[in-house]
Amino acid sequence: MTTLYETSDDRSMQLPDELLRGTSDVHVHSGPWLKSCPGRLDPFQIAEQAKAAGMKSLVYYDHTMGISNGTSMLVSRQVPGIQIFGGIIMTSVLGGLNPRAVKTALHYGAGAKFVHFGAHCTHFMASHEGSYVDGKPVPFKDQYPKFAEQELSRSIRIPLDGQVPDALAEILGLIAERPDVHLNTGHLSVEEAFRLVDLAIDAGIRKIVVAHPCRGRMTTEQQKQLAGKGVLLEGAVSDWMFHRGLPRTNYYVEREWADEIAGIANSPEFSGIMPWARQIREIGIEHFILGTDYGIRSGPTPVEGMRTLISSLLDLEFKPEEITTMIKGNPGRLLDLES
Repeated sequence: MTTLYETSDDRSMQLPDELLRGTSDVHVHSGPWLKSCPGRLDPFQIAEQAKAAGMKSLVYYDHTMGISNGTSMLVSRQVPGIQIFGGIIMTSVLGGLNPRAVKTALHYGAGAKFVHFGAHCTHFMASHEGSYVDGKPVPFKDQYPKFAEQELSRSIRIPLDGQVPDALAEILGLIAERPDVHLNTGHLSVEEAFRLVDLAIDAGIRKIVVAHPCRGRMTTEQQKQLAGKGVLLEGAVSDWMFHRGLPRTNYYVEREWADEIAGIANSPEFSGIMPWARQIREIGIEHFILGTDYGIRSGPTPVEGMRTLISSLLDLEFKPEEITTMIKGNPGRLLDLES
């Protein structure tokens, strides 16, 4: 057992594993998956590996069918000793902004721990998804009229002003009634994320997470403004170490809709871990929760992703207690975990 401390000229091989114990990965792609877009492990294997590493909890995401708290309940029964949470990601599979889907998810399986406003089915993401044609990135909406008609037309959008749609107002009310449930902004545009945060606060929602702000084209100053509103900012290994450009169907069964460019478009100025880490320093560790966003077949396992995250932050001379705040303390408060 080493001391939970190191210096720049005396680094420890064991320290990342020690810091991993008792932590939470707040963003795990657990599956089940489309056959065309498989994962690295199944949900039970992910939990077993995390438990063996001494982790405290995992938050499962299902970007295909949208609801992961049924999976989390089954895994919790089969893999005791680690807490598994799930929630609902609003997708076009579930009808977009669908209050009935949210209401059902809050009472399904273990109960949704989060309500997420969409990943690949937000208008921001769906309008960027596409593939290369003659060496140039072309959005699907410009290649396939069917995509524009069937997917882009029902993608999730948050009105920037004016009256709040009834469906959105009802969803916010459902979340506000449950102080144990947090809202995740999903992959919205910067303007939409700000608007949704303000609407959520006005509705009385107590726990709000802004997804991937550094990948949503948010400046450091914009992130500071959101942090000042009391929200948590999500960071992930995938923000700076991911397999961008690999064609992925996500939740589309159409092979021609295998996205090659949205990940790049979502991070147009991606330049590695250093700018990401500088933003965390400048904004303040007390405002961040960190996870992996791992689970896809072409990536490391979530546990290895957490080790990579911890090791990288140590290399950047974040103190062990600072890292622990972002992977244990802040997630613990978000998820109502006992210390």
